[in-house]
Amino acid sequence: MLLFWPCLWGLALAFHQTGEFRLFINYIILFFLGSVLMRSAGCIFNDIADKDFDKKVDRTKNRPIPSGGISTQESFVYIILLCLVAFIILIQFNFLTIILGLLSIPLAFSYPYMKRLTYWPQLFLGLTFNWGILLGWTALKDEISLEPILLYIAAIFWTLGYDTIYGFQDINDDEKIGVKSTSIKFKENYKLFIGLFYFICVLFLIILGFLEENKMYYFTFLIFPVMHLLYQMTRLDKNNSNSCLIIFKSNNFFGFLVFLTLMTTNI
Repeated sequence: MLLFWPCLWGLALAFHQTGEFRLFINYIILFFLGSVLMRSAGCIFNDIADKDFDKKVDRTKNRPIPSGGISTQESFVYIILLCLVAFIILIQFNFLTIILGLLSIPLAFSYPYMKRLTYWPQLFLGLTFNWGILLGWTALKDEISLEPILLYIAAIFWTLGYDTIYGFQDINDDEKIGVKSTSIKFKENYKLFIGLFYFICVLFLIILGFLEENKMYYFTFLIFPVMHLLYQMTRLDKNNSNSCLIIFKSNNFFGFLVFLTLMTTNI
């Protein structure tokens, strides 16, 4: 769902300019299927790349690949099949969307290696996970403009926040085995930096609102996702793994709230 919501955001942002309801609904279905397929392929590849790390982490050591339940060769077969079906879905869109979709593949399959190279793999994840905003917009508009770029930037900082929270679950194991993350980099002042990420996310959503026609509805509904981010910050405790997982998962609700906010531009 965290891959699917940005696709919906891009579609919702473009829909009020096109008004093509039937196409909008059809594309929601296609993007949902594409998100499931590509996220599945990405998860499998991530587990292949991280199998040696996963064996040393309590939370992940029993996953199918590191535990030996599924071989690497079998896993690559699944990836190829998933990508082929996803490609069939992709070619249902216009040429610009197809090209942008293909450009996302290097991002998706290089992300697992970022945690070996930089303390900012969450930033790279944000670039990857929110690419669907651009795809959703171009699917309906067949062009790139300022609005989806502003929304894309907002979503990148949202991902920086929620995936830093996710990383706190494994921070002790990650430090021992040498994996890098923003969770480790900002562990001493984590609320300050996650709060900053979320603030920048909200800032770009506000800037986007000034470009929309129905500003009153947009800004009224924007209060709810902002309140949800504030709720996350008040409940966050990096030393409580269960709390971090619950707060991370609650970002699915944030995605829904932003989707509703964007849909108000059609009122």
